Amino acid sequence: MWTLRDVFLPGGEVADIVVDGQRITAIGPGAAAGGAAAEDGSGKVLLPAFIDGHVHLDKALIRDELREHDGTLTGAIQAIHERKRRYTVEDVRRRARSVIEASVRSGTTRLRSHVDVDTIGRLTPLEGVMAAAADCADIAEVRTIAFPQEGLIRDPGAYALMEAAMEAGADVVGGMPHWELDEAGQREHVGLCFDLAQRFDRDLDMHVDESDDAGMRTLEMVADEALRRGYLGRVCAGHVCSLAAAPYDYAERVIDKCARAGISIAANPVTNLVLQGRGDRGLIRRGLTRVAELRAAGVNVLFGQDCVKDGFYPFGRGSMLEVALISAHAAHLTTRSDLAFVLRAVTEAPAKAMRLADYGLNVGARADLQLLPAPSWEEALRLQRAPEKVWFAGRLVAENSAVSKLHRR
Repeated sequence: MWTLRDVFLPGGEVADIVVDGQRITAIGPGAAAGGAAAEDGSGKVLLPAFIDGHVHLDKALIRDELREHDGTLTGAIQAIHERKRRYTVEDVRRRARSVIEASVRSGTTRLRSHVDVDTIGRLTPLEGVMAAAADCADIAEVRTIAFPQEGLIRDPGAYALMEAAMEAGADVVGGMPHWELDEAGQREHVGLCFDLAQRFDRDLDMHVDESDDAGMRTLEMVADEALRRGYLGRVCAGHVCSLAAAPYDYAERVIDKCARAGISIAANPVTNLVLQGRGDRGLIRRGLTRVAELRAAGVNVLFGQDCVKDGFYPFGRGSMLEVALISAHAAHLTTRSDLAFVLRAVTEAPAKAMRLADYGLNVGARADLQLLPAPSWEEALRLQRAPEKVWFAGRLVAENSAVSKLHRR
C-alpha cells in the first residue's frame, strides 16, 4: 500500500489518494489519515496516466532512412514501401520498444497501435510490435490494430493476411477504405472489415477520409454499416480530415449518425497539420476534423500521437502532453471548459474508445497515475514539464527530475 497526501486533482480540489496493490482504494480529503506513511504531493497535480489511442509503433523512428518526398500522405506511403520491405521482427521490436518506453516516461501507460498488415511487410510489423508489447508488459499495456495500409481490394492477398493477424492475436480490426480506387471498392472494404470484426468478435479502428477531398464519404459508409449491423460503441474512425471541407448538410448528417452509432473519432492534429493542405495556396486547410461540431453532438473525440519520426511526421516523442498542447492550438481550445475537454481527449475519451472499465481517478480503478510538477492541469499543459512520477497498475514505473539554474550578477 502507498499513499499521496494533499495533491491537486484535475478539478482543482485537494485530496489524498490511497493505492493498495493495483487499485485505488480511497481518494478524497483526509483519505490518508491513519494509514501508511503518506508522501507529500502538495503543490502538484495528480492525473490518470495518459492513453495514446492512435499511434503507429511499427513505423516509428525510420525517418532518417527514407528518401525525401513531397510531404503528402501519398508521398509518405510510397516512401515507406522500400523500408517496409526490409523490416525484420527485431528491427520493429527495437523501434517500438523505444517509443513505448519514451511514452511511459512522459506519462502514458496504455497505447493502441496500428500495425501495417499488407503484402509488402506481411505480418512482420505485427510480430515486432507484439514482441515489444511483451517486452514492456511490466510498464505499459499495448493493444494492436491490424491495419491494411495498402488497401484490401487494391492489395490482393491483404485480406488473408488480416485473417492471419486476427488468429495471431491482433486486438482490433483496422481499415482504410478511402484508399481504395472507387466507391464500390470503398464499400467492399468497409464490409470486409466489419465481417472480420464480427467473425473474431473484435472492435474496429479504421483510418477514414484522411484526405483533402471534400467529396470523400467513407465515414458515412462506416457509420451506416455500424448502424445496420448494430455494432454500436465498438467503432473508432481516425483522422476524418475531409469532413472539415465537406458541405455542412453532409457533415451534420454524418455526425448525427456517428453519435447514434457510438463511433469515436480519433483526431490527430499533430500529423495532419503538416500533411494536409499541401496543394493549397493562400488559405491553407488545417487538416483537422470538425472537433467543435463533433463535441457539440456528444461524439467521443480523442487526440492521438499518430506518428513518431516516420515518413509522415518528422517530429513526435511519445508525449501526450505535447499532443494535447498542439491539439488545443489547432482546434481553438482555450476556455476552462475547452481545456478540460483537452484533458479528456487524452485520458477518458481514448479509454471510452478502448472500452476500458477500470480507468480513471476513482475508487476501484487501476492505479495508472502520474504526478506532475504543476498546481493544475492547465499549468501542466502550459509548462510542458515531464511528470515527476508515473505508476502503472499501482507500481512506480518512471521518475523524471530536472535541474535548472539561473545565474544572476
